[in-house]
Amino acid sequence: MKDLKGKVAVITGAASGFGRELAILCAQEGMRVVTTDVDEVGLRATDELLRPSGVPTLTLRCNVADAAEVERVAAQTYETFGAAHLLFNNAGVASAGPIWTTTLEDWQWTLGVNLMGVVHGIRSFVPRMLQQGDEAHVVNTASVAGLLSVPSSSVYCVSKHGVVTMSECLHHELRAANARIGVSVLCPAFVNTGIADAARNRPKELAATSPEAAVYEQRVREATKRGKISAADVARMTMDAVRDGRFYILTHPNIKRAIEARMRDILDERLPSNPMP
Repeated sequence: MKDLKGKVAVITGAASGFGRELAILCAQEGMRVVTTDVDEVGLRATDELLRPSGVPTLTLRCNVADAAEVERVAAQTYETFGAAHLLFNNAGVASAGPIWTTTLEDWQWTLGVNLMGVVHGIRSFVPRMLQQGDEAHVVNTASVAGLLSVPSSSVYCVSKHGVVTMSECLHHELRAANARIGVSVLCPAFVNTGIADAARNRPKELAATSPEAAVYEQRVREATKRGKISAADVARMTMDAVRDGRFYILTHPNIKRAIEARMRDILDERLPSNPMP
């Protein structure tokens, strides 16, 4: 998609991190912007940052793990703006720890947001995009954890591997349908976005976690704070990829060595290499 002015962008997880920065860039492009998140305070702060651009906005609280709430966002988007051209399925959370210590609630929460949130976004928006017939684009936020198998990140990796393969399947399916809808999958490494503190928005009924999790979550928090690329940098790279029609968005080129090692492990049928030795 080259010409974005006047088009409609929908961004989940827009209260902070990548989502906030993507919303700002879309507004600067002259797009009409729909922002959603469960963090209503952060969402209002994002909306305030969009005001200098003077573009029409729609701000909606939404838990992407709930299909009905995502459908409501889609319905209100089309009722308000009549279309959606750029969909960022971006909302994400993180949990950590060895797989035998993770709780069922860890799995339910993480998969509900990271994986099913993308499913719900696709199911609610893509049929409407197909019907409107305009050029459009879907960006699904995964992670390098969707291309690697990182120790003590089993739940997160499973969710993000699912997003990568779902995006690849969606690309093939839209091509087969001769649709004017492009697809990209965003796979960043450590970036200080606040995802390590996502548990602040964790539903009370899914709050059960293991004592070991706190140790591993602190390690993730420290690693993200050391990230040399900012959320704004990643947002700019993502928008460039949308314009160029690129599918894979790998924001940290150095990680390609670890991805290549994993592919070689598979092809040579050898034991998996540790991407975080």
